[in-house]
Amino acid sequence: MTTTVYARVESPLGELLLVGEVVADGPDAAGVAGVRLRSLSVPGQKGGAVVQDGWRHAPEAFTEVARQLEAYFAGRSTRFDVAFAEGAGTEFQRRVWSALESIPYGSTVSYGELAARVGASGAGVRAVGTAIGRNPLLVVRPCHRVIGADGALRGYAGGLERKKLLLGIEGGAG
Repeated sequence: MTTTVYARVESPLGELLLVGEVVADGPDAAGVAGVRLRSLSVPGQKGGAVVQDGWRHAPEAFTEVARQLEAYFAGRSTRFDVAFAEGAGTEFQRRVWSALESIPYGSTVSYGELAARVGASGAGVRAVGTAIGRNPLLVVRPCHRVIGADGALRGYAGGLERKKLLLGIEGGAG
């Protein structure tokens, strides 16, 4: 049985809701005490997580994630080393999310470029956009780095102002 834990962390984006799964097999590769991040949501996020009955408030389980987020927002870190929960999303969504993780800090790609990377160019751009919109791990899985072909900021589940802020932190378009 998996135990779901959560914590709230202050950030420039507002109060983030971190949701994780405690795994029975002990610490993960990053040395975190058996917690894998399942969701990172911002206030008012379209499709964001909502605390459920039976979840346990456990801020201590997210100490390392909170430290990495603070360093990122302060401009002292350009990457995250966080264990993610397994099994979220469809195979196609996981492929798109993996491609998001390969976009370098401070860089942006268009939806069309990302679609080509996952073999879904042409009509598949819309499906890629939908998969990006269902990314449960805002900030740590950098969907904010995907922009329109014309350079315009488009479609961020956390709101375009937050997308602009994240790109500004990274020194990218915004």
